[in-house]
Parts: sequence; C-alpha cells; structure tokens
Amino acid sequence: MRINLLGPLEVLDEGEIVTPTAPKLRHVLALLAAHANRVVSVDQIIDELWEDHPPFSAMTTLQTYIYQLRKLLNLAGGKGIGYAGPEQDIGLHTSPTGYRLSIAPDALDMIRFEQLAERGRAESAAGELVAATSTLRQSLAMWRGPALTDVALGPTLGVEAVRLEEIRRRVLELRVDMELQLGRHHELISELSGIVAQHPTQEGLQAKLMLALYRSGRRTEALQAYQRARKALADELGLEPTPELRQLHWAMLTGDPSIEVPAPVVGAATTAPLRELPPDVPELVGRQAQLATVLDALTTTGRKTPPVVVAVGGPGSGKSAFCVHAAVRAAESYPDGQLYAELVGPDDVPAAPEEVLGGFLRTLGVPSAAVPSSLEERSRMFRRWTAGRAIMIVLDDLVSRSQLLPLLPTGAGCAVLVASRRTLSDQAISAVVELPALDPSEAVHLLSRVRGAHRVTAEREAVTELVRLCEGLPLALRAAASRLDLRPHWSVRRLVNQIRDERRRILELSADELDLASSVRQTYRAMPSAGQLVLRTLADHGANAVSARAMAAAMDVNEGCAEALLEQLVEFQLAEVTPDDSGTDFRYQLPALVRIAARALSGPERDDLTPHATRPAEARVG
Repeated sequence: MRINLLGPLEVLDEGEIVTPTAPKLRHVLALLAAHANRVVSVDQIIDELWEDHPPFSAMTTLQTYIYQLRKLLNLAGGKGIGYAGPEQDIGLHTSPTGYRLSIAPDALDMIRFEQLAERGRAESAAGELVAATSTLRQSLAMWRGPALTDVALGPTLGVEAVRLEEIRRRVLELRVDMELQLGRHHELISELSGIVAQHPTQEGLQAKLMLALYRSGRRTEALQAYQRARKALADELGLEPTPELRQLHWAMLTGDPSIEVPAPVVGAATTAPLRELPPDVPELVGRQAQLATVLDALTTTGRKTPPVVVAVGGPGSGKSAFCVHAAVRAAESYPDGQLYAELVGPDDVPAAPEEVLGGFLRTLGVPSAAVPSSLEERSRMFRRWTAGRAIMIVLDDLVSRSQLLPLLPTGAGCAVLVASRRTLSDQAISAVVELPALDPSEAVHLLSRVRGAHRVTAEREAVTELVRLCEGLPLALRAAASRLDLRPHWSVRRLVNQIRDERRRILELSADELDLASSVRQTYRAMPSAGQLVLRTLADHGANAVSARAMAAAMDVNEGCAEALLEQLVEFQLAEVTPDDSGTDFRYQLPALVRIAARALSGPERDDLTPHATRPAEARVG
C-alpha cells in the first residue's frame, strides 16, 4: 500500500484505490501522513481540523476518526501500509500526547520525492549533469498536481503544502538550468511555455523560457516572451521586472555572446583542482616540531577516516599562518584541491556553519538555487561530494566545536586542518598541536628575517629586550618590525623605550592587519559573558598570579565556579596556569600583552555583564 500527497490525496492497496471518502477522515490521514513516523499532538490535530472553533465533543470525535482509519486501512498495528516484515512497527499508534502513523519510508511519495531531489542535488554538485537531470525528472514526475489539492488545508497542512511546492519549484529550476547547460534548449520550449502560462509572474522560469527560445534561434519570440512577462507583472502585481530579467532582455537586444549556447558538457566534474588557500609565508620560524606532527598526520597513507588536525594558539601565536604553510606543504597529497574558510567574520561574529557550507557548495559548482536551506541538508550534500575525493579543508579561527562538526568530510582521502582559538576535545580529532611563544633565539631569528640580520646584530641588546616585551609572539614581533620599517629613522632602542610604557605598547605593536588588540578582542567576544567578566577582572587586577580562592572572593562566587571560569581562560589560550607553592593547587595569570589588550577594551566590550561587574574591579585580589 502507498499514500500519495503530491496531488490529490490517494491511498493505494496493490494498485486499488482505497482512499477514504469522508472529508474529515481524509484530513486526519493527510496530516498524519505528512508527519509520518512522528507523533502529532491531539491539540495540533484539533487545531488543524477546526482551528479556533472546535466542537465541544472534539476529543470524542477525533477518537472516532482514528478508529475508523484503523479499521478502513488495517492500521491497528502489524501489517498495514508499506508493511515490510513482522519486525516493523507499522500502524496508527496512540501515544500519551497524540497519534503516530508508522509507515515504511518508501510508502509515502513525499519522502521518495525529497530523497530523489537530494540525490539529484548531490549529482549536480559532483558535476554529473546528465545523471542529475534524470534523477530530478524522476522526482518531479511524482507530482500529480498541487500538493493535497482536494483536502481542506488547515494551518499545519497549509504550511507543509507551501514547503513542498517551494521544493518542487527549486528542483524544477535546477533541472532546467542543467538542461540548458547540456544544450537541450529545443526540448525545453514546450514544457516551459506551459509552465509560464500557468505561472506568468515566476520570473525565474520566464527567464529560462526566453533563454531557450533565444538559443533555438527564435529571437523575436524570446523578446515577445519578455514583453508578456513584463505585462503580467504589471497587471497582477504592479511591479516592473527584476534587474536580472531586464539584463537578460538587454543582452538579447545587443547580441551579448555570454548568453549563447554553452560549450558541450560531458556530464562529469571538471578535473581542475580547487586552490582556495591564502598566500603562504616565506618562512615559518620555530615551529619545526609542530609542522612535522601535522604533516605526518596529513600525509599518512592507508587511513580509513579523514584526519582532523587542530593547531591551538592564543592571540598572536601565528596559528593562521602556520596552518596555511602546513596546508601548502601537504597540498600534493590532495590532488582534488583545497578549500579555505575564515570562521570569524569581519565584525568579530563567529561564522555560522551553514553559511560556510553554502560557500563551499557554491565554490564546488552547485548553483545557488540548488543549495539546500538547512544546515543538515547542506552538510549531507557536502559529505556526499567529498566521498571518494581527496580534498583538504582548512578552517581558520575556529571558535567552537559546533562550528567544526558539520564541516567534516567523509572521504578517507580528505583532511581537515584547523586553526583554533581554544582547546578542543572530540573523537573526530586526530591530532592536536599547541603553538606556544617562540623562544628567544627563534624570536631573534624571526626579526632577522623580517628586519635584516645586520640591523639586528647592530642592536643586539635592544633586540633582546624587544623580544622580551613582545613575549615571543610572532604577530607582535612582525608588528614591531613593520613599525620600524615605517619609521626607518627610529632605532630598535627607541621603539623599546616607547613600548616599555604599557599604555603605548599595544598601540606601537599594531600595524594594519598585525593587530594584537583586535585578536584579543575577537577571542573575548567569542567567550561566554561569565568568561568575559573573569578576563576583565584578572586584567584589572594586574600582573600577579591569582588563586581560584582569591578570585572567588573577588567575584562573590564559590571557589568551584571561580576555578571553572579561570580554566575557561586557559582553554581559550588567554591565561597561563602554574602550580602554587604547595603543589596541590594552581595560580592563574594573564601574559602581559593579553592583560594590556584586555584592559584596553572599551565601549561595549567593557559594559557590565552581571550585577557583580563593578565589585571585582574594586576588590583587591591576592
């Protein structure tokens, strides 16, 4: 037996129509089928049937409808619609809150349609246009008219019908786009003419009809189609055509070659690999051990799952440059290319994984109209595309685990390399490398490479102090070198004298994109409000290390809470932790540059976030 919703409601038992004839029975069955294998609450059913005017006997009446459906369609349990064996829980079941229609997935045309549509999108993303058009044609052929056209739709089914019609429209537009890419414009004219006659204000389909006519040598008819579309929009909606439709019209008038018949498409994905990585740094200083670990994880052969390697570092540690350098070194192991995404936007807001996936899919050639709307669907399409391929995904500035998991590929030949602001733990992660500050000799070498060995040698004592004040952070060292380049009349000693003053240090150690204060601010904004509060408290306290007990007293919280907040700073690579004198407890301290940058936060970043926000700033923490 089958239930069909894509058109008039239809129930078939081995080809024989057994659809209920009573309107309310049809309504209840349609609602339960549209939410197959999920509980539909009694309140939702009553609202669907009677909206704001249920009868006094609504509950009894509903129970009668359920009884009649069970009897008519043999849904009392056991064998019934889509029965596939005694182990399946097929039937119309009662739950504490409502009713659940349990059926096999292939017994419902709505589910089969969405499965085929998803498969077609995946084939399109893989460049398999011929297969994709065939699959999408199969999905569209399941429609027999508007969804549930003979059912009096209430609020819930009305929304579901609109959703299905929107998916149908997007699938149709994607299929027509691919047919046009395949040069099948002649075959499309009849179909598109019928569709736009029924839906004259759908500009996307009007544009495709115009293009099919134009590419078939019927230029006059294409221009007439535009005029009909323009008139329909004006008459029915009082609107002018969109800029896209007007531009297509102009292109036809001027004979723009960009709208001519495209080159033949073979139906296979392009073999040109993707190269999305930013420019590499000339030399990576002081990270040889970490680089060896990452390259070993990325280039090991014979693995069964894609490696996920995370490089963790605090503000200014050079984690982004490190990951790009490692990805360039390992690129030959990923012949299908590399994808790259920044996971913190220019406004310091973490990027949503669905937006990142949307960008990836469009980069891979998926038309915008074919990119699914939900995170789950986009992630599923991306995983399908990566299966059987060898591609590296580089994710810069990861803030949370929730950003990472939807972006993971499935192909064992793929890999993910992550630059993270915080320590992460997940079973999907293959290796973690930490990027501490450079030791003094490495920091001097970095300055020599950027500033010139002769200038470093000439002021060795001042350079040593500069390295100390920069705390071995690559970003701060490069910013210092940039500052000296911009002021060639300054000596290293003069810069050192300037940045001894903490009030000027962050200002002088910032140059264009080499901005340590901005990096600290981005991490700060990614933290929960309680973590922001403890960072400000610790920054206001000064340079001394702090115990969890002292912080608890300052913040008026219990010691366990204070310790958890301090450990959060360590997790975000903002605080250092050392054992106390007894060796049984810990003390926490901000590195000087982080402390100065945190104290320099102003405006919204310093707004009170809790009722106790003023107390820690006034309290002396020991």
